[in-house]
Formats: sequence, structure tokens, C-alpha cells
Amino acid sequence: MTALDLSSPVAVVGTGTMGQGIAQVALVAGHPVRLYDTAPGRARQAADAIGARLDRLVEKERLTGADRDAARARLLPAETLAELADCALVVEAVLERLDVKQDLFRELEGIVDDDCLLATNTSSLSVTAIGGALRTPGRFVGLHFFNPAPLLPLVEVVSGFATDVSSATRAYETARAWGKTPVACADTPGFIVNRIARPFYAEAFAVYEAQGADPATIDAVLRESGGFRMGAFELTDLIGQDVNESVTRSVWQSFFQDVRFTPSLAQRRLVESGRLGHKTGHGWYDHRDGAERPEPDTAEKRKPPAYVVAEGDLGPASGLLELIREAGIPVRDDGDDEDQGACLLLPSGGRLVLADGQTAGEYRDFVYFDLALDYRAAGRIALSASQDTSPQVLAEAIGLFQALGKRVSVIGDVPGMIVARTVARIIDLAHDAVAKGVATEEDIDTAMRLGVNYPLGPFEWSRRLGRTWAYVLLDDLHRRDPSGRYAPSLALYRHAHASDKREGTAS
Repeated sequence: MTALDLSSPVAVVGTGTMGQGIAQVALVAGHPVRLYDTAPGRARQAADAIGARLDRLVEKERLTGADRDAARARLLPAETLAELADCALVVEAVLERLDVKQDLFRELEGIVDDDCLLATNTSSLSVTAIGGALRTPGRFVGLHFFNPAPLLPLVEVVSGFATDVSSATRAYETARAWGKTPVACADTPGFIVNRIARPFYAEAFAVYEAQGADPATIDAVLRESGGFRMGAFELTDLIGQDVNESVTRSVWQSFFQDVRFTPSLAQRRLVESGRLGHKTGHGWYDHRDGAERPEPDTAEKRKPPAYVVAEGDLGPASGLLELIREAGIPVRDDGDDEDQGACLLLPSGGRLVLADGQTAGEYRDFVYFDLALDYRAAGRIALSASQDTSPQVLAEAIGLFQALGKRVSVIGDVPGMIVARTVARIIDLAHDAVAKGVATEEDIDTAMRLGVNYPLGPFEWSRRLGRTWAYVLLDDLHRRDPSGRYAPSLALYRHAHASDKREGTAS
């Protein structure tokens, strides 16, 4: 099944920001486009707004004047749904209420031809449930664009339980013909992006609720160590705390209140207080004119250790050894202390260990350091120590990373720290999604890179960190928090314990 022919009219119902964006995408691709909104005059206003954006594209030399004029001629506001009768595709972008969407598609089904593709842009409702109101749900599909639709490339093509393969394929190919990057997924709460992205917010909020660090510090660690474009607190202020919390709550409820998706009480209080982020002037941060942005906690300058002793394989952090040597600090590899796993032994006798889901308080003079996307490029490293950790040990650990040119943030004794627990949980949800037929590994990686600008897709992270890394960290976390929130999925367990050896077969 191929993409819709460019001569085929496309309709968009609902002319808010998303509806206008989708209409612009179809229009610039070359389709005749009809706009409809229940509010009188709204479709005409939306057409004018799209026309103004086309003018700006011409000014930026991204569109020729002739193409703009042709696109404007193809854009028609509709006063009634009946004017959409000859459309080959109708995309809905109306209020996120199941009854409203079902009523709309019931009415459309009596107007358009039987081969017209019907699509919803819902981000939180079940595609299956919306399509269940139709006589022919096989032609119904989810086309989830990301805002702003003309700029962001990702489109999640969602197959409901009754969606025909031919309908999903036609929607997929049409999105690709429009210059988008489509990914195919099953109808599951949150689809791909909003399902797998939950830990990015949840773990940041959990560290904050445990008084492990303040929002500015957590955000800085996620950006400067984890490689994420924005931290969780600043990103949710941009999205809107009410919007982000609503998506989290929807996914949680849709999964029958699965503890892995539990919403944040701190975020709930923020929403209840009316501090919704940029749109109200205050969220996690104060965005009012003249307000000062809080600085992340950064340790004062400390003297680096005279040497370090490398014990065991540091795995994802093995690149630190080269950085330490480049900084002029001798690295010895002949330590003969009792083996407590891979670590850097400090002159004071303390051990510097990559975050593994355990707490520093369980051991004598342990200092944990967080995961980094790239230890050479990282501008900041988080350290975690207990109240009983020797001040000298902590000072040497701080001084070591400062000698490598890193800013250092010391957080509370939080198992899994910040980046490590976040990445481990994202990897776990991704493996679980593949095992349950939600999407392929490739589509999940694509969706997370393009949909939320992650530096790596979950499976790219997994391959880089090693087969067992996420499982071991989450298993250790689960032992310390047996609520089930951190229990590794069966899919991750199987991945971690799969043998790379092929069994011989008898002839």
C-alpha cells in the first residue's frame, strides 16, 4: 500500500496549534487541505494563520513565492463536515475527550467514502477505544505528531486493535511522503515516546523528593553529565506541569496503576498550587521578569589525590583512566586490598565506585560517581557519599574530577544517583515494550532520539553500557526499594542472562 496521491484532499478537524501544524505539513507536501472547526470563523482564522507562516517561510527562503501561492490556493476552510466528503484522509486534533472524538468519527463515517482513512492525533487516549465507535474500525489509525508539527520530524503511527494492516501502512507511507520520520507502534498507553520517557521525569522528581538534590543541580547533572538537552525540571516547566502530570497520570491509570509509572506527589502539589511553568510565570523555577535562575550546587576547589589505584574493570567508566593519566595523576593497577568490585582506590583508603544501585552508607568510605554519556565531554560529574564518609575521602574524590576539568556536584546518598537510574529505567521500559510487541528496537531508538531529543536511543545506551548493566543496577535498587518501582522486567532479565554462545546440535 502506497502513500496517498498528492491530488487527494486531506482534511484536518480542529484548528488549534496542533491542527494548524498538521494542516501546514500536508499543505506544503502538496495536498489540497480542508480545515474544519466547530467554532464559527475559527477555520478561516486558522487558514489566515497558516498563510502568515507560509509568508515567513518565503522570507527565510525555505519556500518559494510560487509554492506559497499554490499552497494558499489549495487551503480551504470548511463551514460544515459535509464539505469533507471527498477527502481521502481526515486527521482529528480536537479536545482530548473520548466521547468528543467518538462522536466526531461517528458523524464523519456517515459523510466520507468507505475508503477514506480516518486518523486521530491523540497523545493520551486509546486509539482502539476511539475507533471502537466506528462501523469500520479497520480504516482507523493513530497519527501522533509532535509539537510543533511542521518542525519536529517524528510521527507515531499507531495501530489500534482493529486497525487493518493496509490502513496502518498507508498512513505510515503518507507520513513519510510528507517528509516526516514515521515509526510504527501498537496501541499501548503512551505509545512509544510518552511510555518510555516517564522515568526521565519520574526519577528526577524522586531524587528531589528524597532530598538528594535541588532541581537546578539535578537538571545540570542530566544535561552536563547525561547529555540530555534539558533537565527534567526545566523541561516540564516548558511543557506545562499540568500537561506533563496529566500524561503521567493517564499512562499510570491506563496500566492499572502500575507502580513503575506512579506520578510524583511533588509535581501534583505544584499543579495544585497553580505553578504550571512558563505559562504562569512560575513552576519549579521562577520565570517572572527579573527572577534569578538558581545555580546548581558545585563543590569548592579541592586538591587532587597524589595517585589512584585501579581495581577491576570500570566498564562504562573505563575511559576515566586515560583522562586521569592525561591530568598527570599516576594510575596504579596493582592494588591488593580486599576485592569489593571495580573501583578507583584513593590514597586515603576510600573507594570511588560507579553508581550501581547501592548506597554509600552500606560500605566504609565509599563515594559513588554518576554515569556520564561521555566522560571526556562531560562538564559535570555528580558524587554521592553518606554522612559517615570520611571528609578526606570525599575531598580526594572531588579533587580528582576537578583535576579532569569537571564541575562536581555532591548529592545525597541516593542509590543509582541521577543519570544512572534514569538511563537504566528507560532501558528497562524499552526492552519491555519490544517484548510486548509495542514496537521494534530500531523504531524505539528513533522515536526517543527524535521525539524527545535523547542523546542515544535506549538500545544504543544498552549496547554501549553492556548486556547486564541496567539489570544489575535495577536489581540492586529493587532490593533497597522493594515497592516494585525498580524491579527489572522479565524482558530485561532475559536480555541480561542470554548467552552469547550458540549451543551445538547433534547430527
